[in-house]
Amino acid sequence: MWRIGCFFVFMVVVLASVVALLVWLISNAVGGSQPWAAAILIGLFVLIVLGMAGRAVRRAAAPVGDLIEASGRVEAGDFSARVPEEGPREVRSLARAFNSMSARLEEMEAHRQSTLADVSHELRTPLTVIQGNIEALLDGVYPADAEHLEPILEEARVMERLIEDLRTLTLVEAGSLVLHREPTDLEALLPEVAAGYRSQAEQAGIQLTITVGEGAPTLELDPARIREVVANLLTNALRHTPRGGIVDLTARLDDLAVLVTVRDTGSGMSAEALDRIFDRFYRSPDSPGSGLGLSIARDLVQAHGGTMTATSELAHGTTIRFSLPLGSPILDLP
Repeated sequence: MWRIGCFFVFMVVVLASVVALLVWLISNAVGGSQPWAAAILIGLFVLIVLGMAGRAVRRAAAPVGDLIEASGRVEAGDFSARVPEEGPREVRSLARAFNSMSARLEEMEAHRQSTLADVSHELRTPLTVIQGNIEALLDGVYPADAEHLEPILEEARVMERLIEDLRTLTLVEAGSLVLHREPTDLEALLPEVAAGYRSQAEQAGIQLTITVGEGAPTLELDPARIREVVANLLTNALRHTPRGGIVDLTARLDDLAVLVTVRDTGSGMSAEALDRIFDRFYRSPDSPGSGLGLSIARDLVQAHGGTMTATSELAHGTTIRFSLPLGSPILDLP
């Protein structure tokens, strides 16, 4: 602001000098003999210009000072800093941009802290089980047999799945997820994934059906990631479907995409739970998972250029659909 003020003073001096020269020239040209009149005119001009310049500097200086102070607070980690949107139009625009930036930073920081707390909680549970069981084995409370070692192994697998989910989540958020695309036939892929769940469905008394439309095109996609998506949806459907229920996996052409649907006749969910179904770390009270599965599944589908949606009603089951755009299919459409 001092530099701006000095610049204005310099410009006033220059303009005053120019005006003084003009008045002197005009006075001499008309034979004027009253130089004090020229001095008065120059003085009035200087005062008016200085007043306008000072007012402009004050209007700009206060909001810019607020911006400088708020920037220092953000640098120190206080992302709640906001500035009033006042002053000249350009300064108001700068203030709006700053407030928007600090609001996003505050939201990201809150999300980071919440994620760290959730991750710590999720990792603590299996670690507590593993530690307790190992201490009991070392103290001779339990024998080191299969019955007491299997729970430790299962909790280790839970931790492995959680860490892998977190790794995938980190890659997605950083934009570093690499899809290893290759020509993939969904008519072969989907039944292969479902075959791994037939035994589980039969033991639970659930009917698992697979319907894939004939002539579905071969697509360029990452088969491992799509397997992960379908496996997650089938796991959730079987987990929430009672004995005697049905879990149906279908795939069909829909305009310029292949639409994959997993529908179950399970317990369904409320409208409030449905709104949060894709939130990270959100899970129903009876779910043993980490709450990351559906969020990651949606991210993987979106990485392929598709979308994922869910519909549900209490006591009437849940339906989750995701689309895979055809793009440039390897095979011609029927």
